[in-house]
Amino acid sequence: MRSGVIAQKIGMTRVYNDAGEHIPVTVLRMENCQVVAHRTQEKNGYTAVQLGVGLAKVKNTSKALRGHFAVASVEPKAKIAEFRVSPENLIEVGAEITADHFVAGQKVDVTGTSVGKGFQGVMKRHNFGGGRASHGNSVSHRSHGSTGQRQDPGKVFKNKKMAGHMGATRVTTQNLEVVSTDIERGLIFVRGAVPGSKGAWIMVSDAVKVPLPKDAPLPGAIRVAGNNNAKAVEAAASEGAE
Repeated sequence: MRSGVIAQKIGMTRVYNDAGEHIPVTVLRMENCQVVAHRTQEKNGYTAVQLGVGLAKVKNTSKALRGHFAVASVEPKAKIAEFRVSPENLIEVGAEITADHFVAGQKVDVTGTSVGKGFQGVMKRHNFGGGRASHGNSVSHRSHGSTGQRQDPGKVFKNKKMAGHMGATRVTTQNLEVVSTDIERGLIFVRGAVPGSKGAWIMVSDAVKVPLPKDAPLPGAIRVAGNNNAKAVEAAASEGAE
């Protein structure tokens, strides 16, 4: 089980395949998605990685979180989330996960907070058909009709579909296809619609109902911070020795 990623929803567009067919896609952007902390079986009772994405102002970050990020040697993050992983797929703290963590054609599960619609009636909220348009119907064209029973049980059961607050809930859409990725810009193109408004943070993880592709990187596609600097220091040291 690999780690997922946190991405920001940019919006929707279309791309064309080799046959000239247009494919509607949602564009997700990964902005400096780094591992902030580990959760281990010995210490926490489960194995997971904590990821942080985006940048937050230091003045808007609590003192506790500033210390948390300082331990990981990463800048303050705008969004933090945990992903359960198997012990062999733990990614070192400070490493950045890149967009090629997912491969083209792979199925993913996407989680986000749906767009809030406010208080809505049953026709919009639950797809009810509504009442008759004429022939005796008076001021109840879009009403839900009867909600209860008779004297026994004499109540309305819980979870009855009625008018109420619609949207603004955590929604997971399963088995969406990754059309392509852009490593340089950190973009993931997912086929179809993704829950959430533009600018919302989205959790993308491997599909639980579909096997992981054989060419998917394990434990993931990562860019270790400081590798280039270390190589430059070693090269400079070797030149000085010569």
